[in-house]
Amino acid sequence: MSNSTVTAEMSGKMTIGGDLTVNRLGFGAMQLTGPGIWGDPKDPAEALRVLQRAVELGVNFIDTADSYGPFVSEQLIKKALHPYADDLIIATKVGVTRSGPNDWRPVGRPEYLRQQVELSLRHLGLERIDLLQLHRIDPKVPLAEQLGELALLQQEGKIRHIGLSEVSVDQLKSAEKIVKIVSVQNLYNLIKRDAEPVLQYTEANGIAFIPWFPLATGELAREGSPLDEIAKRLNAKPSQIALAWLLKRSPVMLPIPGTSKVAHLEENIAGAGITLSEEDFKTLSNLK
Repeated sequence: MSNSTVTAEMSGKMTIGGDLTVNRLGFGAMQLTGPGIWGDPKDPAEALRVLQRAVELGVNFIDTADSYGPFVSEQLIKKALHPYADDLIIATKVGVTRSGPNDWRPVGRPEYLRQQVELSLRHLGLERIDLLQLHRIDPKVPLAEQLGELALLQQEGKIRHIGLSEVSVDQLKSAEKIVKIVSVQNLYNLIKRDAEPVLQYTEANGIAFIPWFPLATGELAREGSPLDEIAKRLNAKPSQIALAWLLKRSPVMLPIPGTSKVAHLEENIAGAGITLSEEDFKTLSNLK
């Protein structure tokens, strides 16, 4: 199969929060901004084409954040895709402020979170955000105050479901005492699996696990390595094999590979057409 004939539907489906059914291969919209995730992209037209092509290829879950740009990613999504298809789920995040390129600072004051949710609604052209994730827990603000404000926004009909990002199992359990959590977005890939306990917890409790930076392969993809050999045997890129491994790893896994180029997008989506054997999956799982 060529890259252009594989669609995100081939990744399978999952349901978030009991009522949001999506294809298990999504798109992460962070890289659509300028260098350092700051300002406008160098090629705005290509950024719009990437978003439109992603939807054409069956992607119906797009992950973004108010801090990407800031706001640039959300505004591009609206420009490219609004009015949205009925089955398109856009997840965004609040709770991080920006003061320049590559500078990220957690801010969880309730009034700030409310302001950013209202701005995201405006920038995305939505009346309700289907999945709003707390980008980072602010250690300077009680968790109950941060999630309590999001719960109020949920009660007001501005948020459908609430998720978390970069949390431990203990933090997740604490959050669940305050509000229903339907997703967790942590760093996780073939070479970085520190979040394995969190993944196991989400799997056991029916919570979506959204791995960011999902396609990293690093030294595992060196010439002659097991990953390199599997990729060559399956006529695939190491990054596509890494994606196929994630999809096979757990039914609650929802990878969101991102890019700013249509050709790279099509290459990523093609990973959904790769089915790993049990032997190859075990080999990759044992790599370190």
